[in-house]
Order: sequence, then C-alpha cells, then structure tokens
Amino acid sequence: MLKLVLFPPVGNARLEKICATAAPMTVVQARNEADALLAIRDADALFGYLTPGMLRQATKLRWAQSPTASMEKYLYPELVESPVIVTNMQGIFSDVIADHVFAFVLCFAKNFHLYIRQQLEAHWQMLGREASELPGYGGPGEVHPSDRAAMTLADCTLGIVGLGGIGREVAKRALAFGMRALAVDPRASDAPAGVTLWRPDRLDEMLGKSDFVVIAAPHTPDTYKLFRRDRIRRMKPSAYLINVGRGVIVDLADLTAALKAGEIAGAGLDVFEVEPLPQEHPLWQMPNVIITPHCAAASPRVPERHLETLLDNLRRFVAGQPLRNVVDKEMWC
Repeated sequence: MLKLVLFPPVGNARLEKICATAAPMTVVQARNEADALLAIRDADALFGYLTPGMLRQATKLRWAQSPTASMEKYLYPELVESPVIVTNMQGIFSDVIADHVFAFVLCFAKNFHLYIRQQLEAHWQMLGREASELPGYGGPGEVHPSDRAAMTLADCTLGIVGLGGIGREVAKRALAFGMRALAVDPRASDAPAGVTLWRPDRLDEMLGKSDFVVIAAPHTPDTYKLFRRDRIRRMKPSAYLINVGRGVIVDLADLTAALKAGEIAGAGLDVFEVEPLPQEHPLWQMPNVIITPHCAAASPRVPERHLETLLDNLRRFVAGQPLRNVVDKEMWC
C-alpha cells in the first residue's frame, strides 16, 4: 500500500480532498517533526517540508511535493543528491504577480507615486507646471514640460530578468500596452511572440535599452546579488527597477546608494534582502520608491490553484504518470 505523509498538517477541508484524490494511498498527518520522522520511514510520498533528518529516515520515498514555488530554502545537498523527485508550485502566482508589476509600471509612468503624496497634503500641482496652474485651453499646440513629465508606455522598453511563468505574464502585459519587450534567461528555449530573448551574457545590454527593468528570477547561486552598484549603473538614469523575484538578487545597500545618487529614476520593490524592511531604512522616505510588503502573490485564486496543483500531482503519482513541475534540483544549489 502506498503511503503519503503531510508535514506540517493541513486543515480538515483540504485533508478530505487530499484523501479522496490519493486513494488508495494511506494518508498520514504529522503534527510535528517527531511524528514526521516516524511516519516518513515507509512513506512513498510527502507533501510539505522534508528536513535532513526525515530524509535520512526515509527508506522508500520517491516524491516530495513542496508547498512553495521557490526552492532556495527547501533544497540542501543531501536532497539534491538523493533520487527523490521534488516538485513545486511553479505557475500558480504568475498572472497575479504580473498584475502587481504593472501596478508599479503604471504608477511610475503616470506619476501616481508623487500625486498620491500631494493628495495627502491637499496640494494641487501638475508636474511640469507651477502650483495651482491649470492646463491651457488653446489646444496642445506644442509639447509642454508637463507632457514630458509623464511616460507613454508605447514609447517604452521593458526588460525582464527571468522568463519563467511570471516573466512571460509580464511580457504579455507589456505587449498589450504596445511596449517593446526584452528578456534574458539562462534556460528558456523560446519566448512569447513579440518578445526578444537573450542569454544572460547580454543582461547589461538589455539594461541599457530598458525604461523599466523587472526582476522575475528565482534565488539561485547565479542570481544572488546579481544587481550590485555597477550593474544598476548599467541602467538608464531615467529607468525604474522593479523587483518581484527575490530580495537577495538586489544588494539593498547598493540600491539605496544608487537611488540617493540619482543613478536610476526609482524603484518598485515587493521583496527585500532584509524583511521586514527596518522602519529606519531610508527607502521608506524616498518619494521615487514604491514599497509593498511581499504581497505581489496575494489573490483568492492562489489557494485554489495551490490545492489543485497538489491534487493533480497526486492523481499522476497514483496512476504512475509523469509529475507536474519537476524541479531541476542542481539548479538551486
């Protein structure tokens, strides 16, 4: 009889669906790691976290389903070297996070990050005009400084670091706005129609061409602190950096210094090298920075997709079919 271990335990409603889908597997809920160490000994599959101690106890384990998409905290050398197949939750957040990216893009393009601050002070002033000055009514006969203060997205280039599920959804939205879309990725073999795909050796070239740079890459040894001061300086001084990937991809001190020096126009940040971002950190006070608290993946759709991904893989495992979202373990360590 096949056996599935759940660690940590799940709620009753989810457990009922898991048991129904996993049948005829035996399903065991481990309340703590001590329970998990006992249960994993003769288990064939696991949903949840596989600690090194559990891996050492496992004698039959063939598959571990991670509850997360990111793998930097899940994998370790012994698990990488083991024959255990690891699958993750890749893809369940992609469109939701891409929407968050374009919230940043639109705010910067139309200066909402500045106008919201003015609203809080009941201050009327169009960028590029004197305080309380209204637009002229003679028609747009010539380009005014207030026109130059806003960006037209169809005139802009968006660069994407990491063309996985999130990056592809970001690219789709960029194309819908008429933007030029560039991407760098070490593994992607194709790109959505209209997207120019390069290898990482052309990252600096992409940065120099982009008005918005979106980091949608995972945390791997190759991406750790990929954006230091010298790389940030490869961007246009008028460009914005947006990070919805992992905080450690961008050196926090270097980004702060670059923003203070005016080396880029601003940043939209959902993830940080240090979380929560300390209250005394200078980024909080920078008007050209938008900070969100690691919430880009928030959506009522995500828990539904999370469960369905697990149930889909359970059906596949019981039927002996190929699993979905198999992780290349060596990529992460």
